[in-house]
Amino acid sequence: MTIDLAQFVRDALAKGAQRSEIQETLLTAGWRQDEIKNALDQFLDVDFPIPVPRRKPYLSAREAFLYLLMFLTLYISAFSFGTLIFQFVNRWLPDALSDRYLALDSITSAIRMGTASLIIAFPIFLFISWVLTKAIDRDPEKRSSRVRKWLTYVTLFIAAGVIIGDFITMIYNLLAGELTLRFVIKIMTVAVIAGAIFGYYLWDLRKEEKES
Repeated sequence: MTIDLAQFVRDALAKGAQRSEIQETLLTAGWRQDEIKNALDQFLDVDFPIPVPRRKPYLSAREAFLYLLMFLTLYISAFSFGTLIFQFVNRWLPDALSDRYLALDSITSAIRMGTASLIIAFPIFLFISWVLTKAIDRDPEKRSSRVRKWLTYVTLFIAAGVIIGDFITMIYNLLAGELTLRFVIKIMTVAVIAGAIFGYYLWDLRKEEKES
């Protein structure tokens, strides 16, 4: 939505035009329905001599930092959890072609790193999520934060990309006749983790749209 559209709506409301009339005029002029709705929603539908602007959500630098940190710890947690599952699968179903002792040392190191990352990142993610949820409960307008929405859509994009790549890899190996049990478990691990993240944040966005 442009500043010109918001100004037009403001001027039209100030001159007593009805919202339905403004909407029909803008539709005739080629504006999209969502653009018109967003412009009209900037002003309260009340009986007042001049248009009353709605309060716009303000996201402080502190809250932007918290959102960035929350999503960063989410990515670290998801990657670390997947790493742990992968390494447990490697120990349970070792690769017959690899050196057993070198592989065991590498697996042990990866498990230590994955565990350490998960112990640090996941509690931070939970704590920051709780803090931000409390802030939204106090001021529901903060759900409309652009930083929050952008990071949520970036997370959906990453999760969707991982899921698509995951299934492409599975089909490729299936066609090549190399679909082993350890490979299937790893593929499903990635799909479950990415799918859970994608599903949760998609549900959260749809919930927000219904509430608004």
